[in-house]
Amino acid sequence: MVRATRVTNSIRAMRAEHGDLTQAELAERLGVTRQTVIAIEQGKYSPTLEMAFQIARVFGVSIDDVFNYPE
Repeated sequence: MVRATRVTNSIRAMRAEHGDLTQAELAERLGVTRQTVIAIEQGKYSPTLEMAFQIARVFGVSIDDVFNYPE
């Protein structure tokens, strides 16, 4: 059984704020599959540090604005 990560994210909300960017469009910009974006959004998969920075850059924000790790 796959355990969900404790890292949360605001990717879904940011996609909506950026002109209803679809999961497929975001995946294409990142060079990954739509299924990878779905898994990240749902907290089932933590992206690599490099991909986390790429996601933040797509939205023009800092990595802390996209991802949160509870204390």
